[in-house]
Amino acid sequence: MSREKREDRTRGLNKAEEDPRRGLQKKDEPPPPLYGKAALRHKLQADVYHSHRPKEKLRSDSNNNENSVPKDFDSNSNLGARSQRHKAPVPNVKRKLDKTQSMLGNEVIKHAPSLPKGHNQTYIHQTHTQLLTLPAPAQGSNQDPPFYQTRRPASPPLPPSLEPKREQLQCEISGKEAISALSRAKSRECRQQIVEVYCKHKERALMPEKVPRYCPIEGKANVNAQWVEDTVSITTPPVRIAFVLVVHGRASRQFQRLFKAIYHTSHYYYIHVDRRSNFLHREVLSIASQLPNVRVTPWRMATIWGGASLLTMYLRSMEDLLKMTDWTWDFFINLSAADYPIRTNEQLVSFLSVYRNMNFIKSHGRDNARFIRKQGLDRLFYECDTHMWRLGDRKIPEGIAVDGGSDWFLLNRPFVDYVVNSKDELVSRMKRFYTYTLLPAESFFHTVLENSVLCETMVDNNLRLTNWNRKLGCKCQYKHIVDWCGCSPNDFKPSDLLRFQQASRPTFFARKFEASVNQEIISQLDAFLFGEYPPGTPGLQAYWENIFEQETDRLSTLSDSTLSHYHAFARMGLSRAAASLQGHPNDNSCRYVAMSHPVSVHLYFLSDQFLGYLVHLVATNQASAQLESLETWVTPKDHFTLANLPNTN
Repeated sequence: MSREKREDRTRGLNKAEEDPRRGLQKKDEPPPPLYGKAALRHKLQADVYHSHRPKEKLRSDSNNNENSVPKDFDSNSNLGARSQRHKAPVPNVKRKLDKTQSMLGNEVIKHAPSLPKGHNQTYIHQTHTQLLTLPAPAQGSNQDPPFYQTRRPASPPLPPSLEPKREQLQCEISGKEAISALSRAKSRECRQQIVEVYCKHKERALMPEKVPRYCPIEGKANVNAQWVEDTVSITTPPVRIAFVLVVHGRASRQFQRLFKAIYHTSHYYYIHVDRRSNFLHREVLSIASQLPNVRVTPWRMATIWGGASLLTMYLRSMEDLLKMTDWTWDFFINLSAADYPIRTNEQLVSFLSVYRNMNFIKSHGRDNARFIRKQGLDRLFYECDTHMWRLGDRKIPEGIAVDGGSDWFLLNRPFVDYVVNSKDELVSRMKRFYTYTLLPAESFFHTVLENSVLCETMVDNNLRLTNWNRKLGCKCQYKHIVDWCGCSPNDFKPSDLLRFQQASRPTFFARKFEASVNQEIISQLDAFLFGEYPPGTPGLQAYWENIFEQETDRLSTLSDSTLSHYHAFARMGLSRAAASLQGHPNDNSCRYVAMSHPVSVHLYFLSDQFLGYLVHLVATNQASAQLESLETWVTPKDHFTLANLPNTN
């Protein structure tokens, strides 16, 4: 939301102070009460949209090359930097801040019944049974009730011996972050969940306060895995890899090219397609149906950048892989469709076979306290309505060293089994903690590994080369889905090929690549790894990407303007076909009547230049009365001439 819109919205809230039926107010007469929704909004306002908190002074550290939060995260976050606690005047009695208040920073607390010890011990999000119901407004009133109040559902009274004990999660929602989240959350279920999480946190029933450390050494393990070219000659049994491909969007051709580059019959491929990417899911299922070592997750999640759902998806994929007794894999590697190999499968296997007992994960490599602040690890987040809501402050559990960095990693099977199946307090409490954490996949595996009995297997290298350019990639482009500021790596270009060829440290993958931005670098990598394509290979310089498919997409996903353009493109193609018969009025062989909406639409590129749209449609041939499948290529026009110049007088 732009600053101007926020200010307009705030001014709209301030209008609640004005009585619409006030007229002239007499001297010494108290102002009339507020009415309707404006009164409620005025009550909940509490400085939601503007932060008056002072910015923290940033240290002049170097750019972090392995995580997704910008250097100036405080000034770019949605709600500003951490506030200093404000002392509110208390009438008559000077009250002490208890331990609960110290956990919540500057929030005002209204005490509620304590929850049982050990409540919410699992990381898996469970169905909330307590319903938040809206109390009916008073008769004759047009005021909406607060949506965060709770009440018991109406039911006949039970005898005291049979009446179930219900947990009352009632608390005052006073923190500015929580109020802001409640005012912006769209669904009632999401608002209910935000209230429950917030109140549990105030009652100290949400976060673990202390976590045990099982690592036998102090500090971080310093294992140096060197790349040796002649490792291909080592006779140790070759490792087998489980590639977990996490894909979304519509770039099916780029996915197929990546899959072809990494495919080997000795490895396994487990693919998760985002729940919103139905077209890509259909294409992936088609590939998986032809190969025995390729499977698609039977479940799908709508993951978001920085969300807790991404970590849940990884843990569930790991659990699935461990249960597949017919797949005997040694390493877990996660990739996206924007990744690409920069060394061959044989080189990767020979390297990992030497270091089969290691886990490759990239740490931030800078001041740990600053990393915690920069990543928002000391803030409480919750994901619902495909948004990561920031709800307040929290404390890091005592007893462990928090680490983090890149969320792209290579983990061996023993550690994956430990993370999924271990019931010790380190794993179980870290799962609880990271359920309410921003960017959890960038820190969960690092922290668990560094504090576990397997800490000495950690190699500070995720074997990736990431194209970070903070000036271009840190535009806070994810504020619409997360209450924080984040970055994204940049696309590689042909000028980067030398970086891949001369990489001295062990690196086997790079990101990111987008064929719709530049396909030439991918073709150069293919030639470098696998040799040149034969001369005259058709379509080598072409690339097309689907943007609409009637079979998998609903027409309601298109705006009226977009659908009108697609229909216009189809009519232009039919008119051009009919124009080819000019001078033959009785020949209807190229005259058609469109029968429905366009079947599909693709973007078309040639030599990395956008050349228009490919519109596929079904039409009836007027000569044969048969349905035919046609495709119209609509190219952009670079030069326009105005028929009548506008009058400038």
